[in-house]
Amino acid sequence: MGWKVTIRTGPRVERERFDVLDAALDAVEARGRELAKTTNMDPVDVRTRRFDPVQQVAARIELSGPQRLVPSVRAGVDVRGDGSTEAYVGRVRREVVKQRKGESAFSALRRAVSNANEERA
Repeated sequence: MGWKVTIRTGPRVERERFDVLDAALDAVEARGRELAKTTNMDPVDVRTRRFDPVQQVAARIELSGPQRLVPSVRAGVDVRGDGSTEAYVGRVRREVVKQRKGESAFSALRRAVSNANEERA
């Protein structure tokens, strides 16, 4: 059993494994903050539509586990083209995690994953 963190930045994919949920969440936060600081995308114009940087996903950091084949928890953070971050739960049907007042996307992810993990235990 363990937790897997997958970092997708453009065509690059990195994977890391962790035995403890807190270590995996710390890694998600560290990489997410690093990527958010360095991300700065330009708007994209397509024939009939314009995509502003906030509408583009520059990087996605996914967390799954603790089971290996069919993880019961799937969540992550999207780093947008303007450097903003947004936490989500789910894989196919992603649901945005609502941030509470004064809470970062990483804190919201930690809260949502911890609650989901406690419910399954």
